[in-house]
Amino acid sequence: MRYVIIGCGNVGMELARRWTSAGHQVTGTTTSAERVDELKAVCADVAVLRGSDSTAVRDATRDADAVVLTVSPRIARSFDANGRIAEYADTLTATARTAAAVHPRVVFTSSTSVYGSGDGRPLDESSPTTDDPDASPRNFVAAEDAVLATPRGAVVRIPDVYGHPRDIDYVTRVKLAHEMLGGSVPFAADALLYRVDYRDAAAALDFVVSHDLVGVFNAVPDGVVPPANEEVFGRICAEQGWPELSYRAEIKTPSVPVSSARLRAAGFRFAH
Repeated sequence: MRYVIIGCGNVGMELARRWTSAGHQVTGTTTSAERVDELKAVCADVAVLRGSDSTAVRDATRDADAVVLTVSPRIARSFDANGRIAEYADTLTATARTAAAVHPRVVFTSSTSVYGSGDGRPLDESSPTTDDPDASPRNFVAAEDAVLATPRGAVVRIPDVYGHPRDIDYVTRVKLAHEMLGGSVPFAADALLYRVDYRDAAAALDFVVSHDLVGVFNAVPDGVVPPANEEVFGRICAEQGWPELSYRAEIKTPSVPVSSARLRAAGFRFAH
């Protein structure tokens, strides 16, 4: 099979590694020419392009069996509401619309932020998406809509990704929040700190593609309901002797349990 992965960050690179090891031909994309050699280690072909470039995307995806979007907005442009507007629109919505317009089989890696904080009831794929005006959920929802408007489109909603050797741990994240953001963070205090290992995120995308699944699937480890942000980060601050963080609640993620029963019913299992 020939697959194209648009946006090869930690999850995209792990997916490419899985598929290449399984004997598939993988084309990976990056917006940075400096990363070409890195991608060549796990991809048969590499294309330098922006997901919003329809000509480049059409050329890269020609004759592919599936296109997976693992694009991610740049963290440095995600700290404040105004900065997220252009960054999320260009990275998420534009890429999804371009890919859906040129290929019939697109799988989009989305976010649990599309649920907002929830309405007090446990969440699954039938739960309504949020109408929050923040650029993060608005563009994830718009990107989902573009992909799901096609007959073979699929969406995999994931929470915070962790576990890659290049990731910074949560103590360091809190330290940077104090040093760079004055201790003020854009997410909500009561949101549950759902996390998915980057290998499980890649495995979920592989599962959806290889089983030809369509529609929406949560890929949220749901065996145990996690603690809230305030509890986890408050404990870190106390242990390190730092002031408590302040939570602006600009980006709302679920404060109620999220179910991945639909994906598990199809046969998927979280391994990490």
